[in-house]
Amino acid sequence: MSVITLQLGQCGNQIGGQLFQLLSADLDLPPPSWCSADHAKDYVEANSNRFFDVSECSETGCYRTARAIMVDTEPKVIAQMVTDSRRSGKWCYPSKQQVCRKRGSGNNWAHGFFHHGPLVEEQVLDAVQREAEKCDMVGGFLALMSLAGGTGSGVGAFMTKCLRDNYPHSFILNQVVWPYEKGEVAVQSYNSILSLAHLYQSADALLMMQNDSLHRACSQLLAVPKVSFGDINSLISHYLASSLVPVYGCLPLSPSSSLINNHMGDLMHSLASHPEYKMLTVRSIPHISRRSADFSTYQWPGLVKHLHQMLIANASMEEGINWQLKCGMDKAIHSVSNLLIIRGKDTAQADCSAFKEPRLYVDWLSTENALTCWSHPRSFSHHEKSVTLLSNSQSVAPLLDQLMERGWQMFSSRAYVHQYQKHGLEVDDFVDCFAGLEQVLASYKCL
Repeated sequence: MSVITLQLGQCGNQIGGQLFQLLSADLDLPPPSWCSADHAKDYVEANSNRFFDVSECSETGCYRTARAIMVDTEPKVIAQMVTDSRRSGKWCYPSKQQVCRKRGSGNNWAHGFFHHGPLVEEQVLDAVQREAEKCDMVGGFLALMSLAGGTGSGVGAFMTKCLRDNYPHSFILNQVVWPYEKGEVAVQSYNSILSLAHLYQSADALLMMQNDSLHRACSQLLAVPKVSFGDINSLISHYLASSLVPVYGCLPLSPSSSLINNHMGDLMHSLASHPEYKMLTVRSIPHISRRSADFSTYQWPGLVKHLHQMLIANASMEEGINWQLKCGMDKAIHSVSNLLIIRGKDTAQADCSAFKEPRLYVDWLSTENALTCWSHPRSFSHHEKSVTLLSNSQSVAPLLDQLMERGWQMFSSRAYVHQYQKHGLEVDDFVDCFAGLEQVLASYKCL
């Protein structure tokens, strides 16, 4: 089944460009020697159909055309992304699937939601319909956006609501970028709270990416001397792709194993089947620079052990983990559900029994329903062996708690509220959004 991607705002469009570049490059990699011809062929066919439409362009040759709609209130970033995709010589964005205006949202969520959103609604939904009609079957929508600004957050929340209204039975996954703790946007707490509260009503799940954690991973693990937004977006695209490219729905593989057809639907079923718990986090190891990969060797026991402890200790990367924290301790993280994705050589040797520990999970859900394991023998990116963990857990609670505290501090003095009121957002709307997220936070704290 195909996935239609909506790239919303500057951040969403830049992440989308990196994501499709990575997916296209992955398709061109030769399969490793341990991956059978049938497994490799099925992977390439499924991955191509999921994210690309193959079309012929008389001027530039044969392209993979991304199943994507680009939305922004300013044309500069979209134009750059379209140019970069065509320059790659491997893939491109579809023509007439770009929606943009001449003025931005001024980092104001209300301006994006109440002004720009309704103005682009018809164009975006027409573009979505055109893209959907090219697909044999639509498996769901992937919306890429940030929380801090005005377009990605405001227009993104508005278009997610429109998608839910027009495609009520389709799955919607919003990948949202959490702003830096010390961000440059003074009202980023307001924008984030308003976005999350509205997305919680429309999306099936929210995949959280936190800028501070991504920055540390780039600097400390990938040895990037001066981390840029491009480096962070590249890491986000790696997390996304490792979560969404084809897999088999079992571990270990058997001769009768088949690729998961409705990847988005099965992901939602495994991780976000409870409407009160929709916030997902992703961890993937190993983190290593491409230059070091050829000189590094990893074994499944070490990878699984590190990822297990990262989950318990709420660590975003494999360095600096608190190894003293054990399952069942007060500060240990509890999960609603976890999804392990094992990729690479000898996946049958990966022992995931540590993730079946009942104390990892809430007491009202059995381990059999809380843990899902997927696998594929084809390596992803330049790693011979890699593990990705998608988790619906208390990991999001500290971030959400900090966000709410800062938002309340600003709102109690009515700081910047007038800037939102002039675009149609009232004080009662603020209060409703705060109250909604307080309920979500309380639910995660009580796990």
